[in-house]
Amino acid sequence: MQSQVTNHDSLDAPSILSHSVSGYPQADYSLPEDVSRTVNESTQFHSEFVGRMDMYAPASAVAKYLDAHQDWFCRCAHPMKVQPLTNNGYALTVGRFGSFGYEIEPKIGLHLLPQEQGIYRIETIPVPGYVSTGYDVDFKAALKLVEALLDPAEHELEPKQVILPSEYTRVEWNLALTVSIHFPRFIQSLPKPLIQKTGDHLLYQIVRQVSRRLTFKVQEDFHKSQDIIIPKHSRKHFFWQGNGHSEEENS
Repeated sequence: MQSQVTNHDSLDAPSILSHSVSGYPQADYSLPEDVSRTVNESTQFHSEFVGRMDMYAPASAVAKYLDAHQDWFCRCAHPMKVQPLTNNGYALTVGRFGSFGYEIEPKIGLHLLPQEQGIYRIETIPVPGYVSTGYDVDFKAALKLVEALLDPAEHELEPKQVILPSEYTRVEWNLALTVSIHFPRFIQSLPKPLIQKTGDHLLYQIVRQVSRRLTFKVQEDFHKSQDIIIPKHSRKHFFWQGNGHSEEENS
């Protein structure tokens, strides 16, 4: 997790489905009825991700914080647009993405299920009154709290730099994300391997960016709520894709 995605942020993705550029001219892609069958065919992109963020407090304190997501989720997700739906549900608009005048602004409903034996799950739910145009999203995530003894050397902490509890909590998460997009005919005419490769890369870039920024804000908000001050370089974010690609970043 980690957020702060702004609309039109730059992403290193090939141009066929890159982040949209403000002011890009809009075009009319309405097609005759005889080609509607082609337009209705969807291209599916699926990736699995694994990540981790460290919280310098016992698991009980982290669980209490996560249980009260109504107090922090909207704040930490900003500037993404968030609309509470129920006590445990939110409508989330990530940003606007597209190229060649074709853009989508995905909005998804997320249900943050109450923890069950230390596992937190997030699933897709419908957004009342909203019908997605040109795409479908299936979001399945799980978070697990793992408490461990704190080794200052492992976390690059100087002995007298800060005063931290003797244990910390690893919030380990995994995400299975499937996005189906109904492209207009002019994109479907491009080579399918190119479309697939570009879409998979863009999906990775979006999840990586949202994860990195949301993690930073949640870590910052949690430690502030606990009156815990930690060095900036210790706010690490671990991120892996299902294909084995991994990253370790300082927030």
